Amino acid sequence: MNLADHLTIKKILKVTIFPIIMMIFTSLYSIVDGLFISNFANKSSFAAVNLVMPFLMIIGSIGFMMGAGGTALVSRYLGQKEQEKANNSFSLIVYATIVMGLVISLSGFFFIVPIIKALGSINNETSPEMVSEAITYGRIIICFLVFFMLQHLFQSFFLVAGKPKLGFFVILAGGITNIILDALFIGVFRWGVVGAATATSIGYIITSTISVLYFIIKRNGVIRLGKASFKMKPILRSAYNGLSEFISNISMSVVSVVYNIQLLRLYGENGVAAYGIIMYVSFVFIAIFIGYSIGVAPYVGFNYGAENHKELRNILKKSLIIIFITGIIMMTISLLTASTFSSFFSNGNADLNELSATAMRICSLCFLFAGFSIFTSSFFTALNNGTISAAISMLRTLVFQISFVFVIPLIIGSIGIWWSNVGAEAVSFILCITFLATQRKKYGY
Repeated sequence: MNLADHLTIKKILKVTIFPIIMMIFTSLYSIVDGLFISNFANKSSFAAVNLVMPFLMIIGSIGFMMGAGGTALVSRYLGQKEQEKANNSFSLIVYATIVMGLVISLSGFFFIVPIIKALGSINNETSPEMVSEAITYGRIIICFLVFFMLQHLFQSFFLVAGKPKLGFFVILAGGITNIILDALFIGVFRWGVVGAATATSIGYIITSTISVLYFIIKRNGVIRLGKASFKMKPILRSAYNGLSEFISNISMSVVSVVYNIQLLRLYGENGVAAYGIIMYVSFVFIAIFIGYSIGVAPYVGFNYGAENHKELRNILKKSLIIIFITGIIMMTISLLTASTFSSFFSNGNADLNELSATAMRICSLCFLFAGFSIFTSSFFTALNNGTISAAISMLRTLVFQISFVFVIPLIIGSIGIWWSNVGAEAVSFILCITFLATQRKKYGY
């Protein structure tokens, strides 16, 4: 696909199908871990992974930020026909991500122990075994954090390079490896969280290594990885453009921590496990929205750089229609399959199965609104407006969800914790419509 192409519905589906599948396979990393742990280990191990996962997502969010922000910047340069700037910026972004990943890994390895112990000490029902396994899982993942960051960075740049299918097969290779090794390490060797973390890390290594080699070897591609003259501006600009993805991932992780605190107080370990089940199922559905947004982002950035306002309007109009229809389908599927999905992870625990199924039915309403917020934030990132994009992400998660998770249970009881996410997504939807309307003249869409 060429970034200068006019996007019909057929072409939109063509350019987004592989990013969507890529994101689904990426989400399968944690889902497969949870599935094997919940069925071959025990409830404490499953809850332990869910307890540490938000912290891991916080420190790994640099990869999301540099990938989304860098894509917007490089696509814009390509639209302006500045090939040298595009290549230099791409290379700098990759090298900066590697350096930041190594620094974060080193510091996070030591800080994770007091953080997990602090989270585990919030509720008396939290077992020492759960805390210990959370620390073990977290430390292994942190050691390979740079590969996790590079995987998400290159997901976006395969699209800029016009190679969405190749990007999909790279992710597929890592995903299949993770599944096979999970079955071996957890199902056969019974290594528990150690096996899950090891399998996931090896998957990250495979995807990121193949990606780096491709962009080094493919010298005649749209963009290539090579020598770069050091300039801080492309790095800072990418960070600014991708600020919303950084804030979004941090905010979602902070929200998860807050949810876990509230759930430990209201339901004990069953609550944390139920929330984990909902998150695993939601990962797949939300991955579709994220994959779609990633897929069209380079086209938005390119046409913004080329000042093609007609095509920007075309992309926005068609995207909103597609997202609306997809949200209705997702909500319906989630409502009808809540009990089935819950049983996959509850391992015969009737109380956990009932709690998670009820919560999933309520949270299914979120899919009506979530896609609009995810796409709108990505749309403004691609327009190189990191401020609005970040505002949407921060308000949607850090402000609305955290506020509602404390307020709504006070009004309608413990079940209100599940309704809090629905309320936050609905308010965020109104916010996105407001931003799109007020910025229409400025960007000409």
